[in-house]
Amino acid sequence: MQPVASTTRQNPLRDPRDQRLLRIAGPCGIVIFGVTGDLARKKLIPAIYDLANRGLLPPGFALTGFGRRDWSHQDFAHYAREAVKQFARTPFKQAVWDELVDGIRFVQGTFNDTDAFMRLNDTVKELDEQRGTGGNHAFYLSVPPSAFPLVCRQLAECGLSQSEEDAWRRVVIEKPFGHDLESAQELNNVVSEVFPAEDVFRIDHYLGKETVQNILALRFANQMYEPIWNSHYVDHVQITMAEDIGIGSRAGYYDGIGAARDVIQNHLLQLLALTAMEEPASFSARDLIAEKIKVLAATRVPDDIDAHTARGQYTAGWQGGEKVNGFFEEDGIPADSVTETFAAIRVDIDNRRWAGVPFYLRAGKRLGRRVTEIAIVFKKAPHLPFESTATTKLGENALVIRVQPDEGVTMRIGAKVPGTQMEIRDVTMDFGYGHAFTQSSPEAYERLILDVLLGEPPLFPRHEEVELSWRILDPITAHWAQHGSPAPYRAGTWGPDTADEMLKRDGRAWRRP
Repeated sequence: MQPVASTTRQNPLRDPRDQRLLRIAGPCGIVIFGVTGDLARKKLIPAIYDLANRGLLPPGFALTGFGRRDWSHQDFAHYAREAVKQFARTPFKQAVWDELVDGIRFVQGTFNDTDAFMRLNDTVKELDEQRGTGGNHAFYLSVPPSAFPLVCRQLAECGLSQSEEDAWRRVVIEKPFGHDLESAQELNNVVSEVFPAEDVFRIDHYLGKETVQNILALRFANQMYEPIWNSHYVDHVQITMAEDIGIGSRAGYYDGIGAARDVIQNHLLQLLALTAMEEPASFSARDLIAEKIKVLAATRVPDDIDAHTARGQYTAGWQGGEKVNGFFEEDGIPADSVTETFAAIRVDIDNRRWAGVPFYLRAGKRLGRRVTEIAIVFKKAPHLPFESTATTKLGENALVIRVQPDEGVTMRIGAKVPGTQMEIRDVTMDFGYGHAFTQSSPEAYERLILDVLLGEPPLFPRHEEVELSWRILDPITAHWAQHGSPAPYRAGTWGPDTADEMLKRDGRAWRRP
């Protein structure tokens, strides 16, 4: 079989106005470790197909699965086809699949099987010859963090990790990046021994969401927001990630981790960084990451951790018209577990822009509804030239960035109620992605996988960001380990009473999403 010619970005047959030209990957392949897991089946393989269907992968793209199952290449191809048909976001097209399936391979083995990695090396070389992948390969570690060091060392020992002058090798690591600062540093040391920093891509799938990237567009493409994006006008910021599901079958992972480590350390602190950072000189990886590092370095936890944090565990209740179990009734949860399923913290940012503006972060399971949002709540007008009775139903102005599921932006402002008297009430102005744009947004993993193949890292946290996030969270989890236990809250509510009391001490209240 002759090598397949790569897609060129200067193809004269393409419309020069087609923005995809800037985003088509060159010759390359991807190897997925843990390919039989839920992440690969539901997200990674479908995302690869969707990229191919959108014309963003080269014709000779190669997909290799690595796993313990005794599969042939055809067995894996059938498994991948079923995953695509069930979970892909774009329609199944036989022609697209036929082109993709020619590059699908499977290598059977375990992570401590050196012979299996040598067979993987042979497979990669074969794909270079048959598919024209040019020695460019990404290794996606969809495996437990405990396996990262072993897989990286095996890749190094069999020669797969070494980039060459005209070819690249990259590694993709899924969160969690450690469970505290010390373990995160140990993990980084292991990975950096094998791959240089520019070839390490740490996946935080939230950063691939269109609405998260829209934070940057909202702030820096519009003149009307940035002048008031500071402590002179902003009273406080709330960042919420609420889930309506319980821990399900994740007890083995979740117990001992909890909401703070699972969500706040990565997703919510990254959202905070994008919300609070200064304007970067450009949107290059270097400039964007530099500003995120600055703001995370300036972020601190208040001295009184008890007064400015809250944690809880859900109890049985009703959700969506169905009775659901409490945390201790879930399979695999010990009766003495102190793992929190809800966490709320206050942090402050010690810089000129945000001095005196608290940031409240909360995340939890079995809450009122599934929603992730960033709410910038503004100070009240210093003078209201109305009768006091006219503004009794008027709250603070707020700008709410809805990350999921109803992606968009809402502005809450005061407006006069129709009638003969002056009465002012809160109203909303709403922008929804589904209403404003006809094309569907790519799934987060589509964007992130393509960025890996293109070697564009702005959306991937660097190890400095990971370590700074752990420096913020570690004092809280250490304090919790020594003091008290999570407070109960009923499933379907918005968390424990201690979370409401936490904001009430500051004269504020949580938004109801």
